[in-house]
Amino acid sequence: MNVTNLLKIALKALNNNKLRCFLTMLGIIIGVASVITMLAIGQGSKNSIKEQISEMGSNMIMIHPGNMQRGGVRQSADDMQTLEVADYEALKELPGVAAVSPSVNSGGQLVNGNNNYPSSIYGVTPEYLDIRKFKVKDGTMFTDHDIKSAAKVCILGKTVVENLFPNGEDPVGRVIRFGKIPLTVIGVLESKGTNSMGQDQDDVVIAPYTTVMKRILAIDYIQGIFASATDEAHTEETIEAITDVLRTRHKIKDDADNDFEIRSQQELSEMMNSTSDMMTVLLACIAGISLLVGGIGIMNIMYVSVTERTREIGLRMSIGARGIDILSQFLIEAVIISVSGGVIGILLGVIASWLVNIIAHWPVYIQLYSVILSFAVCTITGVFFGWYPAKKAAGLDPIEAIRYE
Repeated sequence: MNVTNLLKIALKALNNNKLRCFLTMLGIIIGVASVITMLAIGQGSKNSIKEQISEMGSNMIMIHPGNMQRGGVRQSADDMQTLEVADYEALKELPGVAAVSPSVNSGGQLVNGNNNYPSSIYGVTPEYLDIRKFKVKDGTMFTDHDIKSAAKVCILGKTVVENLFPNGEDPVGRVIRFGKIPLTVIGVLESKGTNSMGQDQDDVVIAPYTTVMKRILAIDYIQGIFASATDEAHTEETIEAITDVLRTRHKIKDDADNDFEIRSQQELSEMMNSTSDMMTVLLACIAGISLLVGGIGIMNIMYVSVTERTREIGLRMSIGARGIDILSQFLIEAVIISVSGGVIGILLGVIASWLVNIIAHWPVYIQLYSVILSFAVCTITGVFFGWYPAKKAAGLDPIEAIRYE
């Protein structure tokens, strides 16, 4: 019996039991749709994290005072004063460093007339904007002269502007107060929104680091250093070079621990990607259970079909149908159910992913491999779970099958 005739017989048999066929197919449909949707959500989240980290500066390097111990007692971060302005000056000379900026910050109350808002002020250099991918939207950035003179100038983020100037006034040129210190607003930053940790990147005030050190904090050390490597691929090499320079400057012995800590955006990216991948795999496994259940449903229904059509099988075999023909017939039925369910599941998965993006505003990204993988799995599921019932049908004794009631 040729394939065309077997296909016609299989389609006719499925057509005679439409509802049962659809219910069997439903498990495959839900499984495939779930896998595609879950992988789309996972990949969308991963891409979103990558974009946000890239916006923060993918080759950014952060240097902070380390966990020093005195007399076995661990000091707090506020008590650690291991970084100096001279360290920042030394790092400027490294060939692998594209930009570097010292960092000091303080929290406090910002005041403009009757409006006040609690925020943080960051003392940095103009290179900080390049490192963190900030841009000045209105006004200008402060200059090296402002840094040398510890000028009372600042640049505001969008969130700060909206809270201090709620009526839409132009903040450039206006004088605000940080605590008791008057600061002239010389620029406004472009909005960056929230980062991958949910922090508002627009809730910031930027000023010359000397201004914050001398006029606000009254300290002679820096709280951190931000740098960026010339190339993301050479970030690790740059970190090693920075480590060597700082250990030499701080006169740290070979067997002693660093009195500073270095972190890079690559570490953060790898950690976030690892977490995202784990969640994606977990979601895909949960969705894959539906495919397994759907496959078991196919096997159950094929068993029922074999039992119901035992006499039909006996008649076909008595007039010349071979065991391979019977096996192929039932196997084709199982494959048709799984493949049809797979096609419908793919369409449903794409629609579901689109709805998740529209309604829940979650980032989604459907990858071609997830569609191909889902379709391949559902096809293999049909063959695997349809094989045993089909083999049972092919192994029936024709005489016993005809006598079956």
